[in-house]
Amino acid sequence: MGLWEKVKGQFIDVIEWVDDTQDSLIWKFPREDNEIKNGAQLIVRESQVAIFLHEGEIGDIFGPGRVELTTANIPVLTTLKSWKYAFNAPFKCDVYFVSMRQFTDLKWGTKNPIMLRDAEFGPVRLRAFGSYCVKVSDPEAFIKQIAGTDTLFQMSEITGQFRNILVSRFADSLAESKIPMLDLAANYNEMGDLLLGNLQPEFDEYGIQLTKFLIENISVPEEVEKALDKRTQMGVIGNLSAYTQFQTAEAIEDMANNPNAGANAMGMIAGVGMGNIMGGAMQGAAQPAAGQQPPDQPAAGPPPLPQQIQWFAALDNQQAGPFTPDQIKQMVTEGRITKETLVWKQGMADWVPAGQVPDMTAFFGSVPPPLPK
Repeated sequence: MGLWEKVKGQFIDVIEWVDDTQDSLIWKFPREDNEIKNGAQLIVRESQVAIFLHEGEIGDIFGPGRVELTTANIPVLTTLKSWKYAFNAPFKCDVYFVSMRQFTDLKWGTKNPIMLRDAEFGPVRLRAFGSYCVKVSDPEAFIKQIAGTDTLFQMSEITGQFRNILVSRFADSLAESKIPMLDLAANYNEMGDLLLGNLQPEFDEYGIQLTKFLIENISVPEEVEKALDKRTQMGVIGNLSAYTQFQTAEAIEDMANNPNAGANAMGMIAGVGMGNIMGGAMQGAAQPAAGQQPPDQPAAGPPPLPQQIQWFAALDNQQAGPFTPDQIKQMVTEGRITKETLVWKQGMADWVPAGQVPDMTAFFGSVPPPLPK
């Protein structure tokens, strides 16, 4: 190697950064004690800035473009260095490239459930997750506050701190919003926009702009989800008696469409019905005829208690009941059942106004008359 090649190898002619990591925020140009000669080419690509530091002090900052480094275009660095020969000789300094592009699809989420008090469900535990986007807004502040002298600073080194800030402020805002748990999904956008504005001052300290904050989901524990599903099913079913009748009709139709299954099922239904009939007949046979004395035999025990009459009433166009006679009497007293209210009990052919039922006339007679005017 000749003397000229050796001397030439000590100088840097082109300074540039081609980033293919998609995760790097700051990259230090590897000078390796080589000197940057006067007239060297600086290439700064779109979404980048180049920062010159001398002995840890920030000098000039260059945006996108190609720049020939001379005394004329880096006056701040010239002042800091106070070169005697005003760049007629090579110089040494650190060059940092900072990525100014937007970093998207960064994730945040709660490590532990957030305890809240819901007006409808009481104490609940909620989990939440989403995504956010950031970009460097002040490269000088970012280097001073975060990167320091790191030769390669990547986004993964600071996302943990960002996530802690987001989760903490999100939990506080969610608790203060007092939004009912079932209405949270309808307010994701509003809460995200509100947090975006409230969080920005904290990111300004790092020279970072929070460009987007999205709430993707707020969920309850699995056992609570199952309970909510049951509650939804009950709401869909509505009148349980009508639903049972509907299921029975569906089963009969299925049996009619499937002769094999229908025959088996009808056989089972017939067997149950015949068993009930035979049981009633046997019980009747065991009863003595009217006017006859039962044969002398040891008493097996007291007879079963008589069953109370079970009444049904049409309240608010819906079947309600069964009710005991005492409950019917109380409802008559309260005015919930009037003489025009339709009632029914086992053995009646159809629904009948309560005022026409002999068993209930006494109830209406016990209602006090209106006060005299």
